[in-house]
Parts: sequence; structure tokens; C-alpha cells
Amino acid sequence: MKSGIERTDVVIVGAGFTGLSAALELKKAGVDFLLLEARDRVGGRVESMEIGLGERVDSGGQFLCEDMPELMALVEARGKTLVETYVKGEFITQPRMSAQQADRAYLGSMAIRDRMNAIAPDEPDIAGLTVAVWLDRQPDPDQAKAAFRSMIEGLWCQALEKLPLWHLIDNDRRITNEVSELQYFVRETMQSLADDLAGDLGDRVRLNTPVETIEHGPEGVRLVSAMGVVEARSALVAVPPMTASKLDFAPPLPAGLRRALGVWQSGAVIKVLVRYPSAFWRARGLSGVVMWRDLPGLFACDVSKDNDHAALVVFVGGPLALRWRELGDTALRAEVTTRLKDALGTEAADMLDFSYRDWTHDRWSGGGYSDLIVDATATDAERIILAGAQPLHFAASELSPSFPGYIEGAVMAGRIAARKIISGLQSAIATSASGS
Repeated sequence: MKSGIERTDVVIVGAGFTGLSAALELKKAGVDFLLLEARDRVGGRVESMEIGLGERVDSGGQFLCEDMPELMALVEARGKTLVETYVKGEFITQPRMSAQQADRAYLGSMAIRDRMNAIAPDEPDIAGLTVAVWLDRQPDPDQAKAAFRSMIEGLWCQALEKLPLWHLIDNDRRITNEVSELQYFVRETMQSLADDLAGDLGDRVRLNTPVETIEHGPEGVRLVSAMGVVEARSALVAVPPMTASKLDFAPPLPAGLRRALGVWQSGAVIKVLVRYPSAFWRARGLSGVVMWRDLPGLFACDVSKDNDHAALVVFVGGPLALRWRELGDTALRAEVTTRLKDALGTEAADMLDFSYRDWTHDRWSGGGYSDLIVDATATDAERIILAGAQPLHFAASELSPSFPGYIEGAVMAGRIAARKIISGLQSAIATSASGS
């Protein structure tokens, strides 16, 4: 175990893709840094696990698409293999609908989403409205509304009753992909990409180092952990807002910043991976994509790496995840199996392996896929957090100008924060050199 005091220019808290990207930017600029991570691995909400068959699969963030240029460039630069997600064939809705009804419901839900995004986030008429209240006022058919709720609660993993309408609009407008976000996944796992990035940082990454206290003042920062003390000129807190709100700052953060960090709540998701002897659904002309209208937030799709690795991933999001997390292993497997059999037939019960990752109360990230503002009055929360409080800086995928809540957003957020810190350090050096 290390002890004593280490000194550096910048200390980063959190080695998810935000922290890793910031660290690589600092390294490129020749700025000394340390990256502290509470877990025994890097990646944050990107994670892999070994299933019963001895295979390693993504148990956290997994998908990407060609409209995510920063992440796509990293995947290519690190020599990763992209697997195109299988989407050919019929899309299943549960309870069952005819293909025509399903198309109407889907198109209707997208029309609601487009109508929502046509509203300005600062429109006075929507002040204080939740998404649920706004949706209830819309004239659309119930089937379209149900599909919209399932889609939103599945994507954002939060109850519509908690989501301020302005925040969802602002969030959704920054997610600009025109092709499906499920277009690709990485054969070697997305976690392997995080490991590669960390490998470039060498011994500047410290795992198993949860920060106990962040002391801060005009002269810099002092981070205390069980591994020792790190003193730095500035700190970047590169964790989700809700996680940042739980850190011990001394002295306490300014009241406005404390409130801005405290208005977020983590989404809830359970990610299930089911391996099969074969992709039986494909032989029946099915894509493997299933959306449950009667269970908002439940969604499945094909994540087979090849013919020898047939698999479905099932996402349980939002309020449904909070209910199902109480079931226990056996009952959760039975619930998922029953739903898959109803949708895809009896072969869905012929599983080689059933594995899942419950992110709903994760110790270090709070949940998945991202945090969301749940206070309708907190319209300036992001701006306040991004402004920070010198010498403290904050960054997270949630705060990214593009793809908030996605790995792409995390990469961008880390780079932007690092460049801001570099600029500040350079200005301080220039001021010192001029003697002013």
C-alpha cells in the first residue's frame, strides 16, 4: 500500500471514459497528472464480465454507431473489430400486434418525439411540466403513447413522472445520430477499449483508490484516500453528477454548486445476456428485437457475435428495473424467460447461459445509463456544474454538448474539460512569468 504525499499538476477523480479521455489529453499536452479510480478496473459504466461459458461479454455500455465520430475513431485506432448488430427480419411487439398496427404505433411514438423536440426547452408554457403530464395532454392514440413511454423509459431508464419535459427535450436534441445507436458493438468488448486507453497512461492510473476527502482552496487541492494524499494545482471530478454530490468536499462547495449537483438522479437498468445454441429467431424471419408495450423499459435485441455465439441482450430499464431487482436470481430468470418465450416461442427457454448485471444501485455510479435532472426548476444546473469552482472542475457524459449519457459524450466531455484545464494552467504560468 502506498502512503505519504504525491504532488502533481492535475488530479482526476474517476477512470470512466470521461476521466480516461481527459487524462490522455493532459498527457498529450505534457501536463503531469494522476488518475484515481475507486473500482478495481477502469471504464466506469462500461464493464465486461465472464459468463458461465467462459466468454467475456459487455455487462455495461456496449453499442455505438457511425454517427459517433470520436468513439468510432478510437475503436479504429485501437484495432477493434466491429460487429454489426443483426436487425433483419420482423420486429416483435408485446402484447402482439399485426405488422400494420406495430408500424402505426412506432410511427406514432416517433411523431410524439418529434413534436416534443420541436418545443424550445425554455418555452414558458412547459415550465414545471413533467414528460408524463405533457404526454397525457397529447391527442395521440393510446398505442402510440404506450410505445413512446416504453421507448423513453427504456432509453433514459427513468420514470416519465420524474423527468422535467424541458430537460428531456434539451437532452434529446443533443443526441444527433441518424442511424441506429445499436448499429455496432465491439467483438473484443467495449471494456477492452477502456483497458487499452488506460494502458497508455501507465502508472498514472491508480485503481482501488476511492477518494475520502477533497480539500480545496486558492493554492490548489488535496485529495485524501486510504492510499495516501495527492496534492495538485487543480482537480477534475470526472464522475456522474449524483456521484459527485456524495463526495466530501472541505470546505463545502458553494451553495449553488451543491444544489446543481444534487438535482440529479441515476437511471435504473438491469442488463441481461442470454446465450443460445443458435440464433433460432433468425430462421423464423425474426430480428430478435422485441419491445414490450405493457412493460415500459423492457427491450431485447440480437447481440450474436457470429453463428457460434448466438445471444440476446435484454434491457430492463426505469421503474421496471427497480421492481425486478427485488425478485432474486431465480425469479428474475423465470420472469425474463417467460417474456422471451411469449415473444419468440418455446425455443427461447433453451438457454446455454443466463447472466445479468444489476446497475440499479451500483456503489460508484449509482445506476445506468446516466443521471438525469429530476428538479423541474433546475434549468441552470449544467451551466453551474461546468463552471466549477476553481481549482475544482467537473465533467461527465451527462454534461457533454453532444451525446449526453453515451460513451461518445463521455469522450467529448473529458477532452473539453482537459483543454479548459490546460488553458488555465498555461495562463497561470504566463501570468507568473510576467511577474504580474
